[in-house]
Amino acid sequence: MSVSIKLSRYGSKNNPYYRIIAAPTRSKLDGKNLGIIGSYDPKLKKSTINKALFDEWINKGAIISSGVRKILRSNLKVIKK
Repeated sequence: MSVSIKLSRYGSKNNPYYRIIAAPTRSKLDGKNLGIIGSYDPKLKKSTINKALFDEWINKGAIISSGVRKILRSNLKVIKK
């Protein structure tokens, strides 16, 4: 089973809010997930990510989606827990 780190959309109409999740590659966008890694608010252009969980999934071989890759490049605030 391959795992990808991708965005899952939440929020209301015209007010999106995304969670950065680890999910099986073949699952739906809002389907099952293996864990929540962080969040992204496009209106505030603010993202938070748990670096320990992110590194753990990368070490396990997770693939980063293009959307998450763009967020990581533009603005990243790391929260250590």
